[in-house]
Amino acid sequence: DFQEYVPFTGTVVPVSTHYLDAIEGGRVDTVYLEAGTYVERGDRILELVNTSLLMDVMYREAEIFQQSNNLRNTRLTMERQGLEMQRQLLELEHEIRMQRRIVESNVSLAEKQLISSREFEESKDELHYLERKLELTRQTQRQDSTFRATQIRQLESSLGRMERNLELVKKNMENLVIKAPVSGHLTSLDAEVGESKERGERLGQIDILEGFKLRVPIDEYYISRITTGLGGTFDYSGRSYRAMIAKIYPEVLDGRFEVDMAFDGPEPRGIRRGQTFRIKLELGELSEAVMVEAGAFYASTGGRWVYVLDDAGETARKRAVHLGRRNIEFVEVLGGLEPGERIIVSSYDAFGEAERLVLE
Repeated sequence: DFQEYVPFTGTVVPVSTHYLDAIEGGRVDTVYLEAGTYVERGDRILELVNTSLLMDVMYREAEIFQQSNNLRNTRLTMERQGLEMQRQLLELEHEIRMQRRIVESNVSLAEKQLISSREFEESKDELHYLERKLELTRQTQRQDSTFRATQIRQLESSLGRMERNLELVKKNMENLVIKAPVSGHLTSLDAEVGESKERGERLGQIDILEGFKLRVPIDEYYISRITTGLGGTFDYSGRSYRAMIAKIYPEVLDGRFEVDMAFDGPEPRGIRRGQTFRIKLELGELSEAVMVEAGAFYASTGGRWVYVLDDAGETARKRAVHLGRRNIEFVEVLGGLEPGERIIVSSYDAFGEAERLVLE
């Protein structure tokens, strides 16, 4: 039975990890907890101080106060203007009533020819003038009322935006206090009092102690052959365990990419974060094959030919072979050798291109 596998070293990491990043930059003012402690969700971990952010809050509060005063003053001015307009309308209506009475009186006087026609026409013109003035004043009042309402809505909208912006800035102030987003183990904390931290900078991490997985770096040579579901085995405390590839990280750094392997079955008892295991990652299905021991000869010939011993074991002759898959223990033979034949598996570097070796 042949199994193609490649050995890699996997590191035990928690199944879930929450990273602590600085949402807002600032200077570390207080560190409440140290790395290695267990934290509950909402616990304070550290606090930053940002003078610029504090000044921004004070500036925005003063700006809102000023805008609120402007809105209040505008409303008072508009109310005064509205009252003044109503007073003008009231006076015009009174003048029209008085002028209408004069015109009505002049009608009878004109019939009796007690006043001149000029005086009669002037009284009618005055009434017409006052009526037109009243109409224009009412139009002005309606336009002013619409303009005032629009101006107030704009001021209220502007004030609302400023208040919402202030709330956002205040939330940013709250973000200066770094709290635990979940309950777990504060694995690392990179913050010292007085140290400056930039926005987005990694401050630490919290591990959820609900289980573990294996983080395995793999040579980029195998990237085309690695898929989720591939399994591997490793030994721990005298027992063999299996793990399956659950997630592949496609980014390649320094010629390696990483995968996460989940335990296939019960999790080994007593393992801790940071432990390492030698994992035999299976790249193919178990199959029946003719095999030879994986020796240094492969590096010498590239698997193209081998020295095959005769039955007596006294000589060895060079023979072309076809070799296939391999692991750290065996190489699959696809052609050129039969089961039971023996070959030299040590390095061929000292033999040159000799066609026949005599063994003594």
